[in-house]
Amino acid sequence: MFLIAAILAVLTLFNFVAALQGYSSSLKEANKLFDQHLRQTAELIARLYAGHPIKPLDDESTLAYQVWRGQELLASFGIEQTRPITDFYPGFGHANFDGYRWRTLVYYDQNHRNWIITAERTDLRYRLAESVISHAILPILLSIPLAGLLIWLIISHGLKPLRMLSQQLKNKQADDLSPVVLPELKSELQQVSQSINALMSRLEVALNREKHFTADAAHELRTPISALKIQLHNLEEDISPDNEAFQQLRAGVDRIQHLVEQLLSLYRSTPEQLAHNFCRINLHQLAQDVIAELHTKFETKQQIAELAGQDCMIEGDPFALTTLLQNLLSNASKYTPPGGHILVTVSTDGYVVYLKVEDSGPGIAPEDYDKIFKRFQRLNNKPDGSTTPGCGLGLTIVRNIADLHHARIEIERSCFESGTAFIVIFTRTED
Repeated sequence: MFLIAAILAVLTLFNFVAALQGYSSSLKEANKLFDQHLRQTAELIARLYAGHPIKPLDDESTLAYQVWRGQELLASFGIEQTRPITDFYPGFGHANFDGYRWRTLVYYDQNHRNWIITAERTDLRYRLAESVISHAILPILLSIPLAGLLIWLIISHGLKPLRMLSQQLKNKQADDLSPVVLPELKSELQQVSQSINALMSRLEVALNREKHFTADAAHELRTPISALKIQLHNLEEDISPDNEAFQQLRAGVDRIQHLVEQLLSLYRSTPEQLAHNFCRINLHQLAQDVIAELHTKFETKQQIAELAGQDCMIEGDPFALTTLLQNLLSNASKYTPPGGHILVTVSTDGYVVYLKVEDSGPGIAPEDYDKIFKRFQRLNNKPDGSTTPGCGLGLTIVRNIADLHHARIEIERSCFESGTAFIVIFTRTED
């Protein structure tokens, strides 16, 4: 309402001022025109009755006059020629003489049987008309840019809170659902701000409910799954190890246990869980510890896992970065065939630290690079077209942890004949 009222007020004010100025200018020009005609009429009357000779037409004279009785010229004014200006046909018309175009009027006086011809130069008439019109519209033309400038200033001032609201929403992180607070909001924007805050509040409640449900469900499932694994271990003594049904059952339990652990890791990789646990970490040493921890996994598939590079210090959460390395190395081991190679390299370039995990597996097609970070996404990249076992959460957890450390992830071909390289790029802290 403020913007509408302000714009209407500005337009009304400028139109009123422009109309007033135009009226004043037009009145002055009209008075000049009437005064000139009055002067010329007075001169005409004076000359007719004083018997003065004909005065030649000057450049500023707009009026010419002839009085005829039959073929006798009784009187004339403003013109030197002694022949009729135009034919004796009553009414308005046009005529050309003395090098000008004239507007004429022929009038017959029946009482005295005289023909009266009056004429006015059209160029001077148009000049006077243009002068009147220009004086009328000039104030309006001048007021347009001034009105536009004032309207722009008013709208800019009125939309400033909206721009502040837009900027605050733009600066919010994906996980920031805190209320929007802006001082001195107009009544219309207060309603918008309240609606946005109400929506964010509902989203926060829904997301927290989802996170806690997932974490609580995963936590509650750990105990029965652990008990089930113990029972399977006890049954193994009574069942042949080659029993296919038993092996499928054990593999299924392992997958469920892995899914539960990944769900818990996904919950623990949220900002509210990691916000206050950052410290200086030697990324090279951490990679060495995780490789040693997963040694049994590599040995089972006769894979060679190597570490290269140098000590590099970064700011991060130890548990989260350990989870990131575990997922990258577990994925590399999962997709690398028996006897394959896995290479971890930690390097630095100025204030940038690179963590690179390469494998000699089948590799990932470039068009699938964006898909692999989605939840529960698994690729059919085995030679037979089947899907590698897993829950599809590992790389989602990796991406979440990288985002929390303000790191980015790049994917490229590995240094081996085939395979994929995941590169996590951190900002280095000062030693």
